[in-house]
Parts: sequence; C-alpha cells; structure tokens
Amino acid sequence: MGRVLVIGGGAAGTAAALALHKAGFGVTVYEAHPDAAEDIGAFLTLASNGMRALAQIDAATAVTALGFPLTGMRMLDGSGAQRAARPLGEAEDPVLRYRCLRRGDLNVALQAEAARRGIPVRHGARLVSVRDGPDHVTAHFADGSAATGDLLIGADGLNSTVRRSIAPTARPRYAGERVFYGRTTDAPRTAATGLITFIRGSTAVFGHTVSPEGETYWFARVAADPLSPEELAYGTAARRDLLVRLLREDPTPAAGIVAATGDDILVTGATELPTGMPWRSARCLLIGDAAHAASPATGQGASMALEDAVILAKALRDAPDPGTALTTYETLRRPRVEHNITVSGHISRGIPIRPAAPAPRPGDEDLIRRLEWDGR
Repeated sequence: MGRVLVIGGGAAGTAAALALHKAGFGVTVYEAHPDAAEDIGAFLTLASNGMRALAQIDAATAVTALGFPLTGMRMLDGSGAQRAARPLGEAEDPVLRYRCLRRGDLNVALQAEAARRGIPVRHGARLVSVRDGPDHVTAHFADGSAATGDLLIGADGLNSTVRRSIAPTARPRYAGERVFYGRTTDAPRTAATGLITFIRGSTAVFGHTVSPEGETYWFARVAADPLSPEELAYGTAARRDLLVRLLREDPTPAAGIVAATGDDILVTGATELPTGMPWRSARCLLIGDAAHAASPATGQGASMALEDAVILAKALRDAPDPGTALTTYETLRRPRVEHNITVSGHISRGIPIRPAAPAPRPGDEDLIRRLEWDGR
C-alpha cells in the first residue's frame, strides 16, 4: 500500500499521520481549518495511556513541553468534605503522567511535528465527498481539488463528512449533560499544582486544577435538557451567571472559581455516537471521534484517539493486506472504545455502573504493547 489520505488535522488525524509515517507509509493530512486551529476548543487532559501512545510515535517530548502534569486527584462532596484521594495514572513516570493542556495547543504541536518530519499538512481543504473504489479512493474538496490514495482515514471529528459515506444513518446523540469549560487567573488558589479536584455537588460535577503560573482550569457537568439554539448563543456573562447560581447551592469553591472567570467560558452538549455502527468501507476507515465519540465524563476522548493512531499504523505495517489490517485494527479497538462510550454515557446520565465490565476499562490494559515497532 502506498499513499494514505488523512482527513482532519486534529489530534487523531495528525497522530495517525505521524504513526503511519513511522511505519513507512506516505501520508498527507487534509485539514478544513485555514490554519493550525490554535483557537479551537477548550482544554483537555491526556491520560497515561494517551501519553504512552505519543511516546510510541516519538511525539511525547513535543507535548510534554505544553501544559502541565497532573499527578494526583481528590474527590469532594457537596459540603466540601474530602471523600477520596489517590495518585493519578502512572504518576511516577514523568513521560506518562497525566497532562492538562489546551486542545488547540495540542493540535499545533502535533502539526508542527508532522511538518518537521516532512509530512504534508494541507490547510483549508474542506472535504465534500468521497469516492471509494476497489483499487483506490478519491477525496473531493470544496475548492474543486481532489486527492487519490490507497486508503483514506476519516479523522474529521464528531460531525464527520467521511462518516456520511460509511454510516449515513449514524447520528451523534445527546448524552444528558451540558458541559461548561473555563479558565481564569483571578480565582484564589485552592490546591497545589499537579492536583485535580472533583466536586460531586448537588447540582453539578465540577472539576478544577491550577497551572504552575496560577491559572485555574475548570469544567462543570450539569444534567439538563439539550441546549437550545438560543442558549447556545448566550454570551459568557449569561453562562457565568447561570452556572454560579447553580453552584452556589453548595458550600464549595466552585461558584467562586466560575465567578472569577472573565471571557473564557465555553459550553457544549455532551454527545456520543452509537455503538456498533460501521467504521469502514472498502478503502475508508473512521478513527477518533469520527468513529467512537463519547461523552467527556471519563476524560478519555483524546487518549483513545491517540491509541487509535498507533494501533492502526502497526496493523497496516504488519498485516499481509489492507483488508486484514483493518479487521485486526477493529478487533483490537472496538471493544475498548465502545466500553468507554458506554461507561462515559452511564456517568453522564447518572446510571449506576455494574462492577462486571465487558472489556478493559480505559487505561487498564495496554493494547499498544500488543504490537511492537521492532520486528514483525
């Protein structure tokens, strides 16, 4: 197999390009946004399994230069009393520590790493259709251009254009929560850097952490009906006031942190894709949120996408033909990521999680080590 087209220059797509390049394939990334998309999205946390995936494609150093590590977590109840505390992930390994960073910064860093390795990243390439055939696949873009390759990877997110050609009836669905994100330098410091605090309050689940520079990053998950178009159009002041009123019902730091936040408050609906939907056709494959978007409750979305990239590249490298490679990839990935969709959806909807699990919990089993870079 020669040329691979990757649609989407976010974390999933660019990591896939880095992994495929390392595995010896020619690859080009096509990104709809006109630049590196550094202004898109809120912040995220990469878990230890995501950091391990980055290490496998020699991109961990580029990412550990961003954001800050998280080595511990604590859980408070609505009264502010601590109910649990523990180390977070593989905190003893500096490379594999959880990392908090801005989503746009992650995209920029991975795209810069792709450019450094000579991987083309074409910006302003908005996909409009895909023509999949027995011998090759062709991507058609809004500017009238086209690109043909041996395989097309759809890493174009929740509203994937590639997915419409593979699973036209699959639609994202609401997972029961509104999710707010913000950051501020004006909130009082309530904990040491490197610690993330979760507050399970009476009206919301609230999480916050403080960077070494004193900036507080926070999120709030609120069970509610889907956001209406009018509510989506609310400005920061209205979002802040609404959330502060809810959080003030509990004597915790949450309301004060939100009240101290200026213009950086985003809100979205927790969204997921249905399990069991098709991921591939003859020469097309979906990865990342395009294939298995989950609500953010487990915090595993980006890390699962990075795992996708590594497993896909290794499967394509080692399998005798693309069809076998994609079957291997799906066999390894589907139980894991769909378990994450289910667990995360249950958390968002307040559904009790049964102790017996049909597949490893996110981060429990290192699937990346099932296939090694060295040797076949």
